[in-house]
Amino acid sequence: MLVDIVIEEPRWETAGLEALSERACTAALEELGLPPEGFLVCIMGCDDARIAELNADFRGKPKPTNVLSWPSEERGVETPGETPELPEPGDEDDPEELGDIAIAYDVCVAEAQDQGKSFEDHVTHLVLHGFLHLLGYDHMTGQDAALMEGIETRALARLGIADPY
Repeated sequence: MLVDIVIEEPRWETAGLEALSERACTAALEELGLPPEGFLVCIMGCDDARIAELNADFRGKPKPTNVLSWPSEERGVETPGETPELPEPGDEDDPEELGDIAIAYDVCVAEAQDQGKSFEDHVTHLVLHGFLHLLGYDHMTGQDAALMEGIETRALARLGIADPY
């Protein structure tokens, strides 16, 4: 799994965003039966102001949020609860580009504290959540949410992280 990290908020440097992201994305791929090799994702660690800008620009919501994702191509499904068609891996020289994820430092800190979770576990969950969006999973309906949350829970269990739901 190739993870390209872009750090806009310096506090992400010491938070281990790259290692947490690699663990989260690899666990998701393994849970879905995909090899971790052959895929590329770009993850930007930013602050609340930057993610609020992105949230306003792309979702019309001018406020900070925890994580946003932009798939490289539409992989969603039309029927609620249906499993998206998963991409084929590329190779080492030409990995399959899955898309981009942005994650906000202060929102993550506040949510982890509010929920009584470690920052690292919460960030891992949010990156995994954003990564599943890149693969076409969503939570717009109850059926879609159940499918996505089940994958998240099992993938996090692979990493020794408790069910976040």
